[in-house]
Amino acid sequence: MGKLDGKIALVTGAASGIGETTSRLLAAEGAQVILTDVDTEKGKGLAEELNAQGTKSLFFRLDVTSSDEWKTVVDKIIEECGGLDILVNNAGVEVVKSIEETTTKELDFVIDVNLKGVYYGTQFAVKAMKERAKASQFGGSIINLSSVGGFIGAPFQAAYCMTKGGVRLFTKSAALEFAALGYNIRVNSVHPGGVTTAMTDYIFSEMSNLGAVGSADEARKGTAAAHPIGRMATTDDIAKPILFLASDDSGYMTGSELVVDGGFLAQ
Repeated sequence: MGKLDGKIALVTGAASGIGETTSRLLAAEGAQVILTDVDTEKGKGLAEELNAQGTKSLFFRLDVTSSDEWKTVVDKIIEECGGLDILVNNAGVEVVKSIEETTTKELDFVIDVNLKGVYYGTQFAVKAMKERAKASQFGGSIINLSSVGGFIGAPFQAAYCMTKGGVRLFTKSAALEFAALGYNIRVNSVHPGGVTTAMTDYIFSEMSNLGAVGSADEARKGTAAAHPIGRMATTDDIAKPILFLASDDSGYMTGSELVVDGGFLAQ
């Protein structure tokens, strides 16, 4: 028996990084996983791989910044799957740049993906979750990926931290609203510290280009050392707490912040 047997989960940004690892784990625990991403090739490939392993997965191309695309995808899920039990708002982007040099286009990009994407995802997925949630003791679960950057600032990452702080408070507001409406849908946020992903490689490279660190490798080593646990996280380190929030094991949690940062914020 898997922790998610019989449940239907949608993961955004599912083609790589934390989203890919999370999708694999949710599928391994029995969920039917709806993979969404703008990377159609990788997304379809992952769905085919998971299906070959005996799980039931679907892929839909989804630009999380488009409310029209969200509506189309959620309507398809309702039609083909009967609804949703779990939403993982994972898709996120980063622009490493000084506040003075950040362009309007770059700022809009970060806000649209990191904030509007989470808002739209929650707004449209609730339509597919409400009825199924009524029939479940612990209801539906929405997990929003924030960051330690939702608690503290970082130089040259102001836009990112601003949006991740927004995700943190949006999560609490949604949790309280859905509780007040009696939807039986829990909403929680996950706050990773440094994670070994392509996005982190980009951050280290850009910090080096800006002269904020001597080299990308130096930044990587410094970031690992800044975490009391002694290393950066793997994507699996983050996917497991997401699984916990997706499952009935977290049935009494809503509006909570699950910090998974190797002790970074404890200092």
